[in-house]
Amino acid sequence: MYKSFYNLKSNPFEITPDPSFLFPTKQHNEALAALYYGVRRHKGFVVLTGEVGTGKTLLLRCLLQLLTRSNDVAYAYVFNGRLSPVEFLHYIACDFGLPAASKNKSELLHELARYLISRAQKGLTTVLVVDEAHQLSPSILEEIRLLTNLETAHGKLLQILLVGQPELDDRLDSLDLRQLKQRIAFRSRLVPLDLGETKGYIERRLQLAGANSHTTTLFPTQALAAIHRYTRGIPRLINTVCENALIAAYAKQMRAVTPEIIEDISTNFRLGVVHASRYDIGPSSDDIEVRKAARTLLDLYDRLLKTAGPRDRSENTSEVLS
Repeated sequence: MYKSFYNLKSNPFEITPDPSFLFPTKQHNEALAALYYGVRRHKGFVVLTGEVGTGKTLLLRCLLQLLTRSNDVAYAYVFNGRLSPVEFLHYIACDFGLPAASKNKSELLHELARYLISRAQKGLTTVLVVDEAHQLSPSILEEIRLLTNLETAHGKLLQILLVGQPELDDRLDSLDLRQLKQRIAFRSRLVPLDLGETKGYIERRLQLAGANSHTTTLFPTQALAAIHRYTRGIPRLINTVCENALIAAYAKQMRAVTPEIIEDISTNFRLGVVHASRYDIGPSSDDIEVRKAARTLLDLYDRLLKTAGPRDRSENTSEVLS
């Protein structure tokens, strides 16, 4: 509706997780590096957490896009944690394309083990991705722990990525799951964007949508400050506010979004009603080990991109890791 008025080629603030729109902050690069390294080096178990709307699923999409560029990775993607243990195993087997109909738990485990061993013997990588993992029951988390027992002397047969809200950290820190916690090779988290990152996030999305000369004038400094104040730097909320702001400004035939427009939208969406989150305070000292490892991995990506062909470099991966 407003695209032609603002000379945009596409909608810049869709809330669907499109990898080409990833804004590569330091924390996103480090988290993506840790996930990629954990899978490629067969570390077995990697955890990513973050508050609602901070971009966890988008980061997963970017990771899977990177992994599937080669032909040696197969993955099962589970996005519903409200399953029984047997249903969970059945879902995984089906996603890997294994015959799972009418099989009991022991038969499903046997099929999975045979599949993983066969792929490992061929030098192939197999990944289980569990999104919304904070919803998993203790019984399913125990099944996941037992799946990590499938290994050789050189590495784990199944690489497991658990992605969820901060409640997942609390679950993994519980006494009952201490065995599972000890098997985590990398643990990353996403926090909301600061003011500078919020500004860069909005400008990057506008640029990717076709805004060139008016990228910085469409959302003036005061409007950007209001957006960050009301959204608290959460990307999903930033998208929602900016989308509605452009619609409102277009309705008034205004060439720039004003702070008043942002305030009206934030009031309508009740963004002033907030709940404290321990993730709003920024990263803690527990992240130091992951950050050090991830920084090393960024050099790996640079080398990876340099060895790729011109066509490869022109695709989304260059945007994801730029």
